[in-house]
Amino acid sequence: MIQTDILIIGAGPVGLFTVFEAGLLKLRCHLVDALPQVGGQLSEIYPKKPIYDIPGYPSILAGELVVRLMEQTAPFKPTFTLGERAEKVEKVGDKLYRLTTSRGTQIEAPVIVIAGGLGCFEPRKPPIENLATFEDKGVEYIIRDPEFYRNKRVVLAGGGDSALDWTIFLADIASEVTLLHRRSEFRGALDSVDKVMELAQAGKIKLLTNSQAIGLQGNGHLTDVVIDHDQQGRIIHPTDHFIPLFGLSPKLGPIADWGLAIDKNAVIVGTEDYSTNVPGIYAVGDINTYPGKLKLILCGFHEGTLAVQSAFKYIYPDQKLSFKYTTVNGVNAF
Repeated sequence: MIQTDILIIGAGPVGLFTVFEAGLLKLRCHLVDALPQVGGQLSEIYPKKPIYDIPGYPSILAGELVVRLMEQTAPFKPTFTLGERAEKVEKVGDKLYRLTTSRGTQIEAPVIVIAGGLGCFEPRKPPIENLATFEDKGVEYIIRDPEFYRNKRVVLAGGGDSALDWTIFLADIASEVTLLHRRSEFRGALDSVDKVMELAQAGKIKLLTNSQAIGLQGNGHLTDVVIDHDQQGRIIHPTDHFIPLFGLSPKLGPIADWGLAIDKNAVIVGTEDYSTNVPGIYAVGDINTYPGKLKLILCGFHEGTLAVQSAFKYIYPDQKLSFKYTTVNGVNAF
């Protein structure tokens, strides 16, 4: 049985920063995440993608931000249960919850902070009949390591930021990059659209708009993508990898059964401390909702900060909380 002061569900950037803020109040944290590594979507989906709205960093790669956050939490010695999904929460005392994971690990804490990002998420898949046959055999939905595609032929599909950003990034890694999009207009950032167009005009990538993948071919591993093009008709396009990037379909998973107030797959919280309708349970980051909510990492940092201040008062109602500035006292003073 693992015991801690605050159980944080989700080891993404908001969950990690919450550890830091809790540590300043001398509250111990244990984090649970279904993914096998910390960082959430930053590590799992776009570790090489630059982020531009983190204070003090004009630009920082998502994976690098995770490294920095881990360094920031290190003085407070958080513990982790990774690769296990939070399944069941039960109240076992006046101010004590017990969480059981998908592998039977049990953690007890008086406070739970849900920092699960989008919750459990699944990639949106194109309607290709034999798609599942080639999953992990040439079909991937997430790019974890760009080096995996070095000197390989890659076909990406999609019209959003992820498809555009990875097309640009892989242009210097893969031997051949082709981007498919069913429309001629893109949904992504204009700067990224311009860069993709420049790469296509320079012959560094192939761009097929008004087209979509309708079939896959191969013998044990993907060899061709069958493309339906509005002008060229049916095209057999040789490739080593097909990566449809149509976004993620978020689901709350077991969290939906914990008695929390839910609105459209998000946990309803109050903005004074980001507490839920269940005493001792808070929700921060993309998984919560309230009037004026912005799904930004920056906002999640603020939410986690206020949540742990409230959590301290919940755990120790008779103790006076003396707020201090790290600029004056330093982290070691706490």
